[in-house]
Amino acid sequence: MKKIIIIDGGPRRNMNTAQMLQKFAEGAQSAGDHIEVKTFRLYDLDYKGCMSCMACKLKDRASNVCRFRDALSPVLEEIAQADGLVLGSPIYFGEVTGQMRAFLERLAFPWLSYNDYSMTAPKQMPVVLIETLNGLPERNNSNGFGSMEFCITRALGQPQRLVAYNTYQVKDYDRYELAGFSEEAKRQWRDAHWEEDLKKAFEAGRMMAGN
Repeated sequence: MKKIIIIDGGPRRNMNTAQMLQKFAEGAQSAGDHIEVKTFRLYDLDYKGCMSCMACKLKDRASNVCRFRDALSPVLEEIAQADGLVLGSPIYFGEVTGQMRAFLERLAFPWLSYNDYSMTAPKQMPVVLIETLNGLPERNNSNGFGSMEFCITRALGQPQRLVAYNTYQVKDYDRYELAGFSEEAKRQWRDAHWEEDLKKAFEAGRMMAGN
């Protein structure tokens, strides 16, 4: 049985990030019954970022899985034994959500050795990063996963990135003070690109499950 873990770093259950991750899951599950896909929504969990307890750095007891115990602990332990990892987040102020950043601190800090500055994950696995944002490809301020993508690359290899641009922020623009955005322009972009974005997520899931 191959296990793929999906981490949803977005707050809304049925909007852009959640839909992309759901399509990824469907793609992975299409590979057959030997694929187990589990999705964890960070906004459903009660946890904090790195607590600087340094328990993962204790001499003769160093660990590359976070030792601080809270609701995130079982998720991190499952990732340590997984065969694939998918991280999805909307982009807020040019970065992943605070919940995703806090999660990534807990995931990656135990990988880092302060003896030689190497990055060692518990197990090698492919990684896909999924970002959804308001900006256009040629006009956006996204730093995405930022320095944490560098950590993932060092520990696990180059991740695949899927970016859905110019996504809907809300379903009914008339209800909100969003005059800086043209709903018509967004609708045209969505009609032209959204199904293709979902298809790319599905295919990425199918490929991860098949590797």
